[in-house]
Amino acid sequence: MLRFFLLASFFHSMTFLTRASARCAAALLFALPIASAHADGDDTALTNLVALVSQRLALAEPVAQWKWQHQKPITDTPREDALLADVQKRAAAAGVDPAFARTFFRDQIDASTQVQKSLFDTWRASQAPVNPAPDLATVTRPQLDQLTGRLIGALARVQPLRGAPDCPARVARSVANWKELTRYDSAHANAMNQALGHVCESGGVGGLA
Repeated sequence: MLRFFLLASFFHSMTFLTRASARCAAALLFALPIASAHADGDDTALTNLVALVSQRLALAEPVAQWKWQHQKPITDTPREDALLADVQKRAAAAGVDPAFARTFFRDQIDASTQVQKSLFDTWRASQAPVNPAPDLATVTRPQLDQLTGRLIGALARVQPLRGAPDCPARVARSVANWKELTRYDSAHANAMNQALGHVCESGGVGGLA
């Protein structure tokens, strides 16, 4: 059943990115099953977190495309600072360590920036996309905002295992599970590593490639 929900989630995500459909995106965000991480080796909650991180990384492309076409810089420090401040408040209300949440979302921002810079470099060296990008304010940012809420909930469910000695290995195993269930884009491997780098208290992701 988990495989069905996660695979369905991925295909809905790809449909959204192709059609820029906010309705499909909203359905996607509620497709993942809810589970908590436990010390017994059940990595469902971690796999859910990886799925959400992957969906957020996928949105880096339409964001980059919009910025490219509107000649906007990739980095928007005031917006980033506002997001991080809001995340801390929402995390505290959800029972998540605000410092952990801030660090995690800083990693999401940095991972997205990494993908966007790579895309800009590719477009400078070859041909940039010609089709209009989904509108950043009305389509892509609302999707990112919904993912923020889902990610905070996911952090609450994985928080109990952050200090476990095998936490990095379990995160890596969850990434491997996600790869098996989806057409994982290996070009995003480094960005995924960045995005998951502080899920565990010890830092790092064991064996992520």
